[in-house]
Amino acid sequence: MNEEPRREASILHVDMDAFFVSVELLDRPELVGRPVAAAHDTARSVVSSASYEARRFGVRSAMPIARAKQLCPQLVLVPPVFEKYRAASREVMRIFTEFTPLVEPLSIDEAFLDVAGSTRLFGPPAEIARQIRERIQSELGLPSSVGLAGTKFVAKLASQRAKPNGVLEIPPERTLDFLHPLPVSAMWGVGQATAKSLSARAIHTVADLAAEPLDSLRRIVGASSAHKLHELANGRDARGIEIERTEKSIGHEETFEFDEPDGEALRRELLRLSSKIGERLRDRGFTARTIAIKLRWSSFETITRSRTLAEPTHATQRIYATARELFDEAWVEGQPVRLIGVRAEQLGDSSAGGMGLWNDDEHLTAVDQAVDSVRGKFGAAGLAPARLLTGRGNAVDPRSLQPPI
Repeated sequence: MNEEPRREASILHVDMDAFFVSVELLDRPELVGRPVAAAHDTARSVVSSASYEARRFGVRSAMPIARAKQLCPQLVLVPPVFEKYRAASREVMRIFTEFTPLVEPLSIDEAFLDVAGSTRLFGPPAEIARQIRERIQSELGLPSSVGLAGTKFVAKLASQRAKPNGVLEIPPERTLDFLHPLPVSAMWGVGQATAKSLSARAIHTVADLAAEPLDSLRRIVGASSAHKLHELANGRDARGIEIERTEKSIGHEETFEFDEPDGEALRRELLRLSSKIGERLRDRGFTARTIAIKLRWSSFETITRSRTLAEPTHATQRIYATARELFDEAWVEGQPVRLIGVRAEQLGDSSAGGMGLWNDDEHLTAVDQAVDSVRGKFGAAGLAPARLLTGRGNAVDPRSLQPPI
């Protein structure tokens, strides 16, 4: 949704501070004030989140654990528990919606809010930002930072500069004063390669970028990127809050601490991943038309394989059977696997009549619904396929593992 320029800083970007670590410290108060990282202590692990005490030593998210320990020998590692973070995230989002229905989650720990229509109830945007932070702190015990601006882009930049545990408001009339001294690397879409190309043309700051003729910018970064960067650099961002975001796919991956050559262990992980995907599809009211797998060999070569189904499904066993067929066709007996993943694609509304009149998966869906009901009452561990009752071997949650070099 495009919109007219705002006269006040009524778009908020709320970003939780060191979210995973902050949640862990609620259960480990003795670690408050110490350098802490949420990460598995394994050879391939990376830092998922670091406390600000750890960041003073140079420890950062996505940093290999070995490097983090070199920088900070006294670093305390706390294994991440993502279910705990998702539960905390739901509570944070609940607080947001009590101030405005216009909430756009960006990830588990950040969101945009449009509070232009909330000022009569809660006061000016800056007061709303203060109230939100106080509610999150008092009810959940978690710190957060807020940026306020007339556009989403500037609000997000402001929240980063408000960290930790602060608020920064950029009035719309001061947008260019705030933006133009910043380096071009602060811009969305400007990575190392693009920044290098711009620097070669003496474009070092956002002000330089704003002043560069559009035709010249197109030759440097391409037509599409040139237009977006030029608009943002000049303080123009017509995007509104998107409260409905259509998911295009749902997937899960696992990376092994040591390359896994055992076929049964790999198929067990396929079943585990398929179970997660099926549960998420049913929970969101989706079906999938296409099932895909991803395999990364020990050489880091990565392949994907996919298959389109005759009828869309959200049945766990159908997802697993398709994923296993794709795996058996692609894998050579004994070939070590570093990463394995399953993805459901071409999602559709399960209530929109997309499933056939005679649904071959009806009996499978009935089993899934019974399993979902038990899990709803007793939690995720309430019921599981018998094959998954064995240990996970060396599979480690991929969100805490080093990506391939």
